[in-house]
Amino acid sequence: MGFFQDNLIPIFKKRELLFQESYKEAENVFSFVFEKEKDMTWKAGQYGLFSITHKKIKNPTKPFSLSSSPTENVIKITTVIPDEPSDFKKALLELKKGSKVSMSGPLGPFYLKDNRPALLVAGGIGITPFRSIVKRLSDESSGFGNKVHLLYMDSQQSFLFKNEWDEISKQASLNVNYLTSRDELYLKINEFLTSYKDEANYFIAGPKSMTDSISTHLLNQNVHKKNITKDVFTGY
Repeated sequence: MGFFQDNLIPIFKKRELLFQESYKEAENVFSFVFEKEKDMTWKAGQYGLFSITHKKIKNPTKPFSLSSSPTENVIKITTVIPDEPSDFKKALLELKKGSKVSMSGPLGPFYLKDNRPALLVAGGIGITPFRSIVKRLSDESSGFGNKVHLLYMDSQQSFLFKNEWDEISKQASLNVNYLTSRDELYLKINEFLTSYKDEANYFIAGPKSMTDSISTHLLNQNVHKKNITKDVFTGY
């Protein structure tokens, strides 16, 4: 039932979201905030299919991880907006307070399923689903029953949500490492492997080349495939 519950059933759940505001998180990175209906919930780490409805564009529907936690009162997505954005991202920037978009979902298996130790590996904008996961754990009094390690690689050193990571790590069992190279990243992954091996869950979010490389490395270190969950981010 897991695949149907995480993907097929939720895709038919479509709702309109009212836009509240947008703001800049870092160079070329923006968050877009929408009203959250009282009955809406999701598993922290999941994504939605967002559709532009205020203008006609090619390919008006795109997936975005929800960077807000279900414990918060808003729905937030965070994404890179390059200097020459796609038509979809131009339309995001044109949203005014009260504008509507539609969202199908939430979807996907990218969420904590048990209390085993967890290694969260993020590359660049792949940090967004982890913001939802960690925020939920922080907001729930018993959320950090498991040991959570966050490895955040960002060659641009923007390190989105860093103030939040640092504050949460003071209060809970969250270990955060800010990394700027793959050599550093693999060193930290191997340290975690030495301690937990196949007795942990591994979550990887970022560019396809990174997620595939790390997944292969974990498999070669005898981590079972069922303990590895990937979220591949592509540009659009």
